Amino acid sequence: MPHTGVPRRVEITAAAAGLLRELAAAHGPLIFHQSGGCCDGSSPMCYPVGMFRIGAADILLGELEVADIDPVPVYMSRSQFEYWRHTHLTIDVVEGRGSGFSIEAPHGKRFLIRSRLFSDEESAALRAAESAS
Repeated sequence: MPHTGVPRRVEITAAAAGLLRELAAAHGPLIFHQSGGCCDGSSPMCYPVGMFRIGAADILLGELEVADIDPVPVYMSRSQFEYWRHTHLTIDVVEGRGSGFSIEAPHGKRFLIRSRLFSDEESAALRAAESAS
């Protein structure tokens, strides 16, 4: 995706991208939904496209560009986004098994979120982009 000067809300580490390539080879196109805390805390849950229903209350945070696979959209509920809107998210992977329904669980790994607050400059660019759309 070309850089537009607007910061991305979500990115992925090289290790997590490697696991996504494995999962896409086995399951086809994928999506993430940032869990709201029910079954597995607030973990990013990975699903094959069509296995998780995205609704009107979900928003698209962005798409992960990973070599050799289709872009992977990342969603979050609108109500949860109100709490996280000032935060940049990075999807990473660690050894261990989560307790949710995410498709990496059988691999002995789990996705997790690393976060940081947007800088004042990044926040201003995001606000400008939102008001322009």
